[in-house]
Amino acid sequence: MRKATKTVATWLGIAAGLAGLEHGYFEILQGSTRPAGLAFPSMGPPCNPEVIWNACEPAMSILPSFLITGIMAMLLGLAIIVWSAVFIQRRHGGLVLILLSVALLLFGGGFFPPLIGLIGGVAGTRINRPVSRSPGRVTRFAAKLWPWPLVILLVWLLGQFAVGYFFNDLLKNVMGLGLLLILTMLPLSVYTAHAHDAAR
Repeated sequence: MRKATKTVATWLGIAAGLAGLEHGYFEILQGSTRPAGLAFPSMGPPCNPEVIWNACEPAMSILPSFLITGIMAMLLGLAIIVWSAVFIQRRHGGLVLILLSVALLLFGGGFFPPLIGLIGGVAGTRINRPVSRSPGRVTRFAAKLWPWPLVILLVWLLGQFAVGYFFNDLLKNVMGLGLLLILTMLPLSVYTAHAHDAAR
């Protein structure tokens, strides 16, 4: 079993599940009202998407009720956490995480949490595959970076909420860099985990 690959799949899944729980909680607070459209802010009033750094956490749902959407998002988030923590190394563990992440997207779990879960699921499909060739120079270099891309990603995903609470305007101004950091560290976390397993 590729241990580093399992680690990255597990933690990406857990991060996606926690974020799904958060989206669902705020949607439940909006009650049984109907969303204005397919896409909407998961945080209701007084949150103003134009003002707050996270744009009130946009999401989408194919369901006609915030309450039902929120319940579904929380159930899926919990399922993703449990699956990622306990079952991701099973034969179809990665595929199940991918399917759960797609469901999270469709039922109010936001946009970035499902993406994180999808990438974790893709990593999960590689856990039990043997390393087919000896690592080259680039792979050996990438192996030395493990686990820091994953650590940086997780610290940023959690830390941005504390930073945004105290320094909303600052974080809003650098949010483009924050998104770039996430989109860079996600694949780099998976690749360095693969490289670490290959180097071993």
